[in-house]
Amino acid sequence: MTSQDSPQGSPTSSAAAPLRVGLVGYGLAGSVFHAPLIAATEGLVLDTVVTSNPERQEQARAEFGPGLRCVDSADALWERSGELDLIVVASPNKTHVSIATAALEAGLPVVVDKPLAGTAAEARELAALAEARGLLLSVFQNRRWDNDFRTLRKLLADGELGDVQRFESRFERWRPQPKGGWRESGAPEEIGGLLYDLGSHVVDQALVLFGPVASVYAESDVRRPGAEADDDTFLALTHTNGVRSHLYVSATTAQLGPRFRVLGSSAGYVKYGLDPQEAALRQGLRPGGDEAWGVEGESMWGRVGSGESPHTGGGRPEPTLPGDYPAYYAAVAAALRDGAPNPVPATEAAAALDVLEAARRSARDGVTVTL
Repeated sequence: MTSQDSPQGSPTSSAAAPLRVGLVGYGLAGSVFHAPLIAATEGLVLDTVVTSNPERQEQARAEFGPGLRCVDSADALWERSGELDLIVVASPNKTHVSIATAALEAGLPVVVDKPLAGTAAEARELAALAEARGLLLSVFQNRRWDNDFRTLRKLLADGELGDVQRFESRFERWRPQPKGGWRESGAPEEIGGLLYDLGSHVVDQALVLFGPVASVYAESDVRRPGAEADDDTFLALTHTNGVRSHLYVSATTAQLGPRFRVLGSSAGYVKYGLDPQEAALRQGLRPGGDEAWGVEGESMWGRVGSGESPHTGGGRPEPTLPGDYPAYYAAVAAALRDGAPNPVPATEAAAALDVLEAARRSARDGVTVTL
């Protein structure tokens, strides 16, 4: 479906009552990102959490109240589909397609955490099913609402950098010891590794900024002893408009590079550090509290300008716009109630998966892949 479609809620949706959300999965994605953001969104209410882990059920009730329903299996959601208005899939990657399919077949709109699927073909099949059913299918690409990304989009819209020639984006970490679990599994069915994890974010951002990709070159390595899946990956994208995107995702970076380095014909933009919203959510802070949400200190602002003054930073400080993860679910609620645009259509996720699949092939075969 496209962002111009007018997806429908379930038959029980009401203009007055809040939309009732069933959340599948209460690990990192479900507990840190989705549940707090759903609860903070006007017009949405977290109704049911699916997790078979008793400790996670207890954790969910402790935060969202004893009235929260907790069930062991997503099948319990389909049995009461008439009592729900939206399903959010935050379970392990390998379950995304099957659970999203079941939700759509039950007549329920769906939000799926990235990556939507393991392949672009599966993503397009889901998009076709949603369109045929007249239901919303949206992908949680929260990094579109990062503070630095919002700032960069504004700079580009205002023409501050001129014609962009090269976009460098890094999502790097220093985690020399593998944590294990499905995210770092080498089993193909798990869809683990950084290419499909952090790579989903940096590729999505590049496509949003600079459009379709003509060719993909990638290098992907397993660096850490005991690691099974890629933990240090580089992608070079050539966009059809001539912009080159150099994207880095790594768990083995002892010295972190800039989050963004964007070079244009008039000026460049360099920004260090990560958006503060994930750290705030992990610490238990919530949107709508006393603290200003998504705001970072002036010392973290990026710089815009040109010249050769690396030791002084070069250029002028550029105030960073506040990060705004709550905007995603506010847009989902508006799409369900009012037919507003889908904030992240599944077709856009499929385009990103085209790039990720090409990157995997490029790294494996040592070739540049033409799309």
